[in-house]
Amino acid sequence: MKRSTILHDVPIAFIGTGAMGEAMIGGLLRHELVEPGAVTAADRRPERLKEVRDLFHVHTTRDNRIAVRKARIVVLSVKPQVLSAVCADLKGVLRPKTLVVSIVAGARIASMAAGLGHKAIVRTMPNTPAQVGEGMTVWTATEAVSDAQREQAGAILGALGKQLYVHDEEFLDKATAVSGSGPAYVFLLMEALIDAAVHLGWSRADAREMVIQTVRGAAMFAERSPVHPAEMRNLVTSPGGTSADAIYQLDKGGFRTVLSKAVLAAYQRSVALGAQADAAAQAPRAKRKTAKKTSRKNRAKRR
Repeated sequence: MKRSTILHDVPIAFIGTGAMGEAMIGGLLRHELVEPGAVTAADRRPERLKEVRDLFHVHTTRDNRIAVRKARIVVLSVKPQVLSAVCADLKGVLRPKTLVVSIVAGARIASMAAGLGHKAIVRTMPNTPAQVGEGMTVWTATEAVSDAQREQAGAILGALGKQLYVHDEEFLDKATAVSGSGPAYVFLLMEALIDAAVHLGWSRADAREMVIQTVRGAAMFAERSPVHPAEMRNLVTSPGGTSADAIYQLDKGGFRTVLSKAVLAAYQRSVALGAQADAAAQAPRAKRKTAKKTSRKNRAKRR
C-alpha cells in the first residue's frame, strides 16, 4: 500500500491532549501520515505533556499561541467548557489559510468562527471507538476550506477509523444522536446481555467474553454482507425457533420504538446544547459591547 503524502511536511498543532487528542496523534503516527517532528501538542497540564512526549516523541508546549504559530492545521481537542477561552487565546494568531479542525462536542461553526476570527473550519463528530482506531466520524467544512484541505481533514479523521463528509452542519447533531451516542446504546445492550447470561448461570467473566465476541462478530458480519440487516436477522431466526421467541418478546416490549425515541431524544438534546453553547459564546461579546457603549456615554458626560 502506497503511503499517503497528503499530510507530508504539514505542521499540525493539537490544542488539548485528552483521550481523543491522544487517539488522533497516535493514529496519524501509526498510519505514518505525519512524522513526530511535525506535531506539536499543547496542554495546560505539564504531567500530561510529559506523557504525550514520552509516548509519541512530539513537540509539546503549555502555550497555545506558540503551538499554532507555524501550524498549517490546528486541531481543537479540548472540553466544550474551555473552548471559549481557547478561542480567545488563539484569536489573531492563526494564519488566514490555516485549517482548524474541531472535535469539540456541540461547538458550532459560527461560534468558533466568531471566537477565533477565522473562516477555514472543519467541524467533526467522532465517537468513542476512535480511541482504538475503530471510530465513526461525521464532519463538515466551511466554504473557506479548500479541496486540498478537505483531503487533509479526511486523512486526519480516517486515522481514527471511518469518516463521512456531509454538506449540511445540521447533520452533525443527527450524527451525535446515531453514531456519537451509538456506542452507549451498544454498551447498554451488552450490559443487559451479560446480566441475562449471569441470570442463566454463566460466570460474569464467561458471559462478558461471549457477549463481546458476539457483538464484534455480528458487526463484522454486517459490514461484509451486502444484504439488509433484516435479511441477516432472518438467517438466524428459524420459524418457531429460539431467536423467533426472543425477537417476539423484544418487539412486544417496544424495542424498536424505544430505541427510536432514544435517538430522537439525543438529537433534541444535542440541538439544545448547541444553542446553549452559542449563547454562552455570545455573552462575553455582548458584555464587551455594553461596556464600550457605557464607556462612550461616560466620556460624553464628562465633556
